[in-house]
Amino acid sequence: MKKTVFLLICLLLVSFAKAQERVIVPGVQFLLVAADARAAGMGDIGVATSADAFSQQWNPAKYAFSTDAQGFSLSYTPYLTDLVNDISLGQLTYYQKLNERSAFAGSIRYFGLGDIELRQTGEQNEDFPIVSPNEFAIDGSYSLKLSEKFSMAIAGRFINSNLKVASDSNDASSASSFAVDVAGFYQSEEIAYSEFNGRWRAGFNIQNLGPKISYDNDEFNNNFLPANLKIGTGFDFILDEYNKVAVNVELNKLLVPTPQNPDLNGDGTVTPEERNQNNDNYRSIGWTSGVFKSFGDAPDGLSEEIKEFTYALGAEYLYQDSFAMRLGYFHESPLKGARQFFSLGAGFKYNVVKVDVSYLFSSSKVKNPLENTLRFSLTFNFGDKYDEY
Repeated sequence: MKKTVFLLICLLLVSFAKAQERVIVPGVQFLLVAADARAAGMGDIGVATSADAFSQQWNPAKYAFSTDAQGFSLSYTPYLTDLVNDISLGQLTYYQKLNERSAFAGSIRYFGLGDIELRQTGEQNEDFPIVSPNEFAIDGSYSLKLSEKFSMAIAGRFINSNLKVASDSNDASSASSFAVDVAGFYQSEEIAYSEFNGRWRAGFNIQNLGPKISYDNDEFNNNFLPANLKIGTGFDFILDEYNKVAVNVELNKLLVPTPQNPDLNGDGTVTPEERNQNNDNYRSIGWTSGVFKSFGDAPDGLSEEIKEFTYALGAEYLYQDSFAMRLGYFHESPLKGARQFFSLGAGFKYNVVKVDVSYLFSSSKVKNPLENTLRFSLTFNFGDKYDEY
């Protein structure tokens, strides 16, 4: 009998708690989880914040504006801690500036779903097989300043998902795909206002553009990659040489088709045949056409398309660029997943070492798998310093 581990159910707890026909559910959703504590402390914001070692996930174009010549970072995020203790997300990132205008970076992200004991109803054998499903992504990026205030970057990513369990008639080969990102970042010079100085930032990132991921090389057994569009802006209030407050806002939209109404004949009753046909119609959509469809395929029109945008607000207070306090809020429509939460964070820098932590409070009736979880990040920056324009 064919056996497949439906561990994606755990991931879907991020998105929804009850069956909703038009919640968009792509594959390999671990790519969308905030891996670093700095961004997590500001409501999962990072596309237009100042450059740091974790820019690879949010906006690699920021590396061109880094004030440090090179650095690497480590992060650890426990997952579903209220249910299990062996599911986690880890990430390792390295970047290096080539000169004042360009930089490259690479990262490895690993999502381990712990050990799972396989049992079937009626089995008496005590030696049950144990599997350890996992997913990972390896990527690299190159960023370049096109002017003193604007940079762009391109990134490539290899994705592997090993969630399938072997049976007598099927192997346990993993699924894989690849994706690219295209990003841009704007940072103004420091501007003198009447009571303070300030700096504007803005950014965008079109992420995870690539072929669908399939576990059986079957066009009807595949999942869209979590292609998404991030757009954000921010402003730094530079109060004096010691104190700075940064505020940011970010919008995000999945570039994945919306599931359609399974009532194909409009009689008010959904039969199993209609549901299967609707699923087959959805899975037959190509990934490139799916990106364009995602902007206008919501069954309820513009009002539903707007609900597919999430937004986040975040703020960061910095003292001497050595101590940080952060807070943020993230909102998703109740009809599209209902993720809503507040977050708090803090950071401390000593010499070349920086430590960040964050904590999440859910404000939705839907339980968040990262609720009541501390996330940790560790960053090391080395080399010469570059002036911040």
